[in-house]
Amino acid sequence: MPQPSRPTRSRKSIVWLASYPKSGNTWTRVFLANYLFGRSEPMPINQVHRLGMGDSIEKAYRMVARGPFDPADIGATLALRGRVLGAVVNNGAEVNFVKTHNSRTRAFGVELIPPALTRSAIYILRNPLDVALSYARHYNMTPEAAAEAIGRADNAIAASSGTVTQFLGSWSAHVRSWARCRVFPVLVLRYEDIEADPESEFARVLKHIGASADADRVARAVAFSSFDELRRQEDTAGFIERSPTAERFFHSGRSGAWRELLPAPAAERIQADHQSVMQEFGYLEE
Repeated sequence: MPQPSRPTRSRKSIVWLASYPKSGNTWTRVFLANYLFGRSEPMPINQVHRLGMGDSIEKAYRMVARGPFDPADIGATLALRGRVLGAVVNNGAEVNFVKTHNSRTRAFGVELIPPALTRSAIYILRNPLDVALSYARHYNMTPEAAAEAIGRADNAIAASSGTVTQFLGSWSAHVRSWARCRVFPVLVLRYEDIEADPESEFARVLKHIGASADADRVARAVAFSSFDELRRQEDTAGFIERSPTAERFFHSGRSGAWRELLPAPAAERIQADHQSVMQEFGYLEE
């Protein structure tokens, strides 16, 4: 395996927008894009990447490789990761938003989320019982297979068209890795709390990044990032982040759907695998 390159030394500017897949990362990014760009009409969802890049975009790795690059080669990908993130912080911006589904850990000795380049993080978590349903739809697997996947320590998203490998680990380990971080500030949000009071929760996001929260502007950005609006846009123009195997990206967004749709064996497995962390964040019912 190639030796990993060290991240470029530069000031800390990355604000990670982090989550396990299907936990509200896109919703948060769409809100921020509409708010920070001061939109008077909804930003097209296929332009949300203007807010910031993702750390798994194959194109970024090809640009720093300056030669042949196989995105399926995990060693080559990890060897380039430091240079990819170094290029982000070297753009001179005070804040660089970077979306990630990676756990805050090491992969084959490479630090995936280097504190030397990190300003802070926003971490969104969601009830794993609902995560499993959305995960199954997105990756075209059964709910039982999804329940097994999110409990595996070696769970990863393999490289595919346009992306490199992403190292998830189990849902519980992923949540702990971010929520218990002490080396840089992390704002932890629950999907269910955003759903219940998006204005208040997204105002917390703005405070975290040092932006003022104008009430009228927040309300407008919340409306522009509502699930109905996102579904409408996907129906009209599609969504570039939709998995090729999924019928759609924005399916329902409703919390608690697992009660009607998740098979009992899958639900029982998830509750057994993640009991401690689910209890810590209020996801185990009495």
